[in-house]
Amino acid sequence: MEKTKLTGRIVTPNDSDYEQARINLNLSIPKFPRIIVFCQNVQDVVNALKWARENRVPFRLRSGRHSFENFSLVNRGLIIDVSEMNQIICNRQSLTAKIEAGAGLGKVYQELWKCGVTIPAGTSVNTGIVGLTLGGGIGLLTRLFGLTCDNLLELEMVKASSNRDAEVIKANKYENSDLFWASRGGGGGNFGIVTSLTFRVHPISDVSIFSITWGWEDFEEVFNVWQNWAPFANKRLTSTIELRAKEVNRIEVLGEFVGPIAKLKQLIQPLLKAGSPTHQRVKEVPYIDTVQFFDSPSGDRPTNFKRSGSFIEEPLPREAILKMKQFLARAPNENAAIWHQSLGGAVGRLDPKDTAYYYREAIIAQEYISSWNSTSEERQNVHWIESLRRGLSKNTMGDYVNWPDIYIKDWPNAYYGENANRLRKVKTAYDPYNVFTFPQSIPPFNKRIF
Repeated sequence: MEKTKLTGRIVTPNDSDYEQARINLNLSIPKFPRIIVFCQNVQDVVNALKWARENRVPFRLRSGRHSFENFSLVNRGLIIDVSEMNQIICNRQSLTAKIEAGAGLGKVYQELWKCGVTIPAGTSVNTGIVGLTLGGGIGLLTRLFGLTCDNLLELEMVKASSNRDAEVIKANKYENSDLFWASRGGGGGNFGIVTSLTFRVHPISDVSIFSITWGWEDFEEVFNVWQNWAPFANKRLTSTIELRAKEVNRIEVLGEFVGPIAKLKQLIQPLLKAGSPTHQRVKEVPYIDTVQFFDSPSGDRPTNFKRSGSFIEEPLPREAILKMKQFLARAPNENAAIWHQSLGGAVGRLDPKDTAYYYREAIIAQEYISSWNSTSEERQNVHWIESLRRGLSKNTMGDYVNWPDIYIKDWPNAYYGENANRLRKVKTAYDPYNVFTFPQSIPPFNKRIF
């Protein structure tokens, strides 16, 4: 039988662009793959999977390079990278869009805007649409339109079949419906290589946005007001609050309202009455302008970092707010922060078991963030993140699979809650030989978890 050949744009350690090709967003977990294949089409993906299986070479899947624990890289193996498959076809009549798996959010927003539509997704413009969607997908339209995965209608996937072969399948609510269920919150890379996604899109034009900042002295009051307001406000309003290290002396709330500026000004009154705001901005803009407004350029620059997270199902008591304040008062550096986004609204319309994304009843998603420059600082930063996560665990639940944390021991329960068992069933049905594997990948039933 003739051996499969790799096709696509192939980069190896001997190539001048290898260094740029091998790095992900997180520089603190360097990996040195043997081959990186930048697939140009579905056949390249099929060939890459068959080649890896025939040659018994370990492989990983990559699109946006935002895997926080670098699960999309592997030493001495093959990286199947779909980032150059990024075509977007929008159908304004049917309000659908077919998006190839490698498209970054910036391009997705720009192309859909040309049709006067959008999807609810994240804020970091380089994030790959496929990883974001498969893990759930939260952003500043979440409370109105739901998670990114809630707007998914169909996906195309290359799966491993018998005899080291590969096949292309579709999944939607009628065909391979169990895989479709798992692909809405079950995380990326577990079942196969997604090559395209079809979404329901939403007409959008002008929206209203705001930013309010306070100093450190207003920490407790502002967070408490925000957490009792944001998840319960008008569902057309989604907002975030970032609590920075004490030395930065900055608390910031950002938000987006799909409606007129006059109404937004009324809605944010409770925030403006909290503490003594140092700065406020409210404006009405074309929706596409919000992409730049909410994007954090530093969030797309490769650096050394550690992140983790959790969900909050009811407002935090004062002792938990004080605990956050204590941690940020002795943060390892000025880059440390705790970030929150309001949930509720459309997210809670579905039952936790309707999709693999489990935390439907959460009112807030909470992310713990730190980064550093020198290798000698790594241990201190990682310790701070892990201590913070444990310190708040009494008042929080689980973690968002798109913010993976290698130190979470019971990760199936943390990411997937009561859906973990069903996800293992889907894995056993679609990938019984555990071809798609990485640390914290969902195992089939014939494999142990730990």
